[in-house]
Amino acid sequence: PLVIKTVVTTDQQEKIAKHYGAACEETLTGFKWICQLIEDIETGKNLPYRQYVCGGEESYGFLAGSFVRDKDAVSACCIAAEMVAYYKSKGKTLTQVLDELYLRHGAYLESMVTFTLPGMDGAARIATIMDALRANPPKEIAGTLVEKFRDLHNGQELELSTKKTQAIPLPSSNVLQFILSDGSKVSARPSGTEPKIKFYFSVNRELASNARPSELELAKASCAKRITELEQAFKALIN
Repeated sequence: PLVIKTVVTTDQQEKIAKHYGAACEETLTGFKWICQLIEDIETGKNLPYRQYVCGGEESYGFLAGSFVRDKDAVSACCIAAEMVAYYKSKGKTLTQVLDELYLRHGAYLESMVTFTLPGMDGAARIATIMDALRANPPKEIAGTLVEKFRDLHNGQELELSTKKTQAIPLPSSNVLQFILSDGSKVSARPSGTEPKIKFYFSVNRELASNARPSELELAKASCAKRITELEQAFKALIN
């Protein structure tokens, strides 16, 4: 079984997939890339064959099953309604089920900050920001070391401490990612359709297998605090 997510979608999907014995693969941002991977697997261009289960992106696009080749809100709503009914029969809400997932797989929180920079001057400013981050990737963000720098345009992942590189098996795209030592991730990419540059932030906190709900609430608060720190630090970094 296979779950597909984009590079800026929560890594919690991968942890949940592995828990159930499924593989999880990443694609570039945009649901067309998820559907392209489905096509490549079915036609034998991407081996070995894996049975596609579902795929999703951070902007709420979701597809269960491969009979539609785009994000499918209709089936997603039907699945959500079925989940509500099922868990209601068990005396649970979806919020409670989400907390159970956090307790099992760790607490995760994501956010996105967008800067709109219109016109030719805006386009030049966006290019300058990306060029600066690519040429001189920060060694730390908000007091935490950057362990890995991923440049999807050049197709290389750099481990900053050893200077070792490895190839990223994705098509070229103007996306930069910074993986921090605490498991946080910051991604930067210009919008492909609007005069915007987008920054994606992802943080997580591991929880003990016997963690109590009160500990989960502390982990959630820690995630919220951390993501605010990253947002503020990155805004200062590019100004």
